[in-house]
Amino acid sequence: MALEGNETPHILVFVDEAGFNLAKGRRRGCNIIGHRATVDAISENGVATHIPSLGPYNTQKLLIFLDRLHFDLIPENERGLVGPHLPQYVIVWDNVNFHRGPLIRAWFTTHPRMVMVFLPPYSPFLNPIEEFFSAWRWRVYEHRAQDQRSLLHAMDAACEDITGDHCRGWLRHSHRFFPRCIARENIRCDVDENLWPHRLQRVDGQEGEDGGQ
Repeated sequence: MALEGNETPHILVFVDEAGFNLAKGRRRGCNIIGHRATVDAISENGVATHIPSLGPYNTQKLLIFLDRLHFDLIPENERGLVGPHLPQYVIVWDNVNFHRGPLIRAWFTTHPRMVMVFLPPYSPFLNPIEEFFSAWRWRVYEHRAQDQRSLLHAMDAACEDITGDHCRGWLRHSHRFFPRCIARENIRCDVDENLWPHRLQRVDGQEGEDGGQ
């Protein structure tokens, strides 16, 4: 919210990493901890940058992604320019350790048009990219990928289905939590429950009921 009072125009860009596990099929809980397969960035205009990469995610891959994001966001005629008339791109992401590393901080120092802001711990409801990933995974599984090559294709194809309207809706939804955060309320939020409020619409919810019979 403090950014709204800044005279320099700014554009919020939400970044996160996620993974897929082909062995688990179409259901929630599909991430393999520590083995993230893709990194994405979204803004109110839609998907800004998307790079699928199988295997563990690390600082070097993140630097490659940031270079690509900078190339995609900054118009060619503005590269190398700074000034209050040019918008800053605010990278919003969670506060995991490798987002805070010295190489990442050095990258932002040498790219002054881009700054980073860390989300508070345990606040996925403030990050619209969480809803992006939830919707995106379902689209990936609809392609029924059976190997790494088809998974990469499915990840790209599913990304094309996400529009600016989708992203703006997720941004508006995250903004609704601001007053409750300021009031220091205890907020419980599940991304899939927001997208599919009826329990039977969620595969794992159906599985849980079947298992209880």
